[in-house]
Amino acid sequence: MRETNTVSPKDRFLTVYGRKPVLEALDDPELRVDKIILADNARAPEIVQAARRAGVPVQRASAHRVKVLAGNGKQDQGVLADVVAPRMRPLATALAKAPLPPRVLLLDGITTPANVGMILRTATAAGIDGVVVPRRGVASLDPLVVKASAGVAFRAPVLRCATAAEAAGMLSDAGYRLYGLGATGGEPLFEAELPSRAAFVLGGETGGVSDDVAELLTGWLTIPMPGDVESLNVSAAAAVLCFDLVRRGTARPAR
Repeated sequence: MRETNTVSPKDRFLTVYGRKPVLEALDDPELRVDKIILADNARAPEIVQAARRAGVPVQRASAHRVKVLAGNGKQDQGVLADVVAPRMRPLATALAKAPLPPRVLLLDGITTPANVGMILRTATAAGIDGVVVPRRGVASLDPLVVKASAGVAFRAPVLRCATAAEAAGMLSDAGYRLYGLGATGGEPLFEAELPSRAAFVLGGETGGVSDDVAELLTGWLTIPMPGDVESLNVSAAAAVLCFDLVRRGTARPAR
């Protein structure tokens, strides 16, 4: 199954919930908030006033609806905001016309928000052209991810699709070579000759690269570790990879 042309709101906005994160988004001049949604039973005059100052519409919804939209029933505090992520787009859109992003990361089963956030921060700093964050099987792009990225998630080059397996198929069809980053058994990263168009798969914290994605890999890459350590945390491994691409001159300058 391939990505359709329908653009989901999850491919346009990052949703933040809770009074403090929403107020911070409204007060940040570099962010554009599309709308605020308040629960019918929520009293939040400071948020209403901040939204009015920023010219952001406020909508009312049932408390249950707010919880559903936030995806968090304990910490939403009856308020959420949809923040425009200007570099977020569907993977299908990124692959539909030239120039294609030459280097992309594909997150496969990474469920810890802190890891996703730090990968987004690192990839953006390194000038990576795309980070594929599937809507299923990976931590949701929520305030925990935003916090871990130190706010960079709002302007990270996020590419969206349904699953990692779908993304792997789309990238393969578009002419990308796919490489899995593994702890052992792969070609040493610093010595590998990489093609001009490549996608690098970062597997989950416990299960690694999923079987469906592994079937489409061109090969495996390993980070040399002469010290007595079995493996790196996935976000640390992503940082090594991203800045090796900078060293090679194959990642674009950050925008």
